[in-house]
Amino acid sequence: MTSRGALVWTALALAIAVPVIAAAHSPLLQWRQPVYIIAGFSGIIGLGLLLVQPLLITGVLPGIPARRIHIWTGAGLVLAVVVHVAGLWITSPPDVIDVLLFRSPTPFSVWGAVAMWAVFATAILAAVRKRLGLRIWRLGHSVAAIVIVTGTVVHAWLIQGAMEDVTKGALCLLVLGAGTWALRRRQVWRMLR
Repeated sequence: MTSRGALVWTALALAIAVPVIAAAHSPLLQWRQPVYIIAGFSGIIGLGLLLVQPLLITGVLPGIPARRIHIWTGAGLVLAVVVHVAGLWITSPPDVIDVLLFRSPTPFSVWGAVAMWAVFATAILAAVRKRLGLRIWRLGHSVAAIVIVTGTVVHAWLIQGAMEDVTKGALCLLVLGAGTWALRRRQVWRMLR
């Protein structure tokens, strides 16, 4: 691996690991049930995977079969969302029902629910990709990616939880930046006009 490749991988690892480590040291975790902590960290891992996805699809990460890993990372993102929501369901079913029905009084819940449904829609699109045709699939996948990134970043930013503000803000900005850059590089904006 070249020094540039090592630098890219180190930067990515730090961008994800530092917010996770900071969240692990949060005093807010002291009184939480283990299932709630697992649910919260699944959300943090999901945010980190959103940074990986655009870097994979644009070929920035050296030394790996990017397209195949992009698919597996997408599956990991779906799993992270399922664990996040299931864990929250176990700790408070009424709150999760309110979120899923878009009647929760907390704004971060709406953004999270929209992002969650977009993640599931993307998984369905990936499953039926060959039937849709490349142009329609790419357009649907790109629109869903925009909703996922925007919804997840706003969801994460509005939550006052275990994530520390500076590292959370940095990760959110990196996810937004990488997502925007990937969409521009893939010339998605032309398809959306």
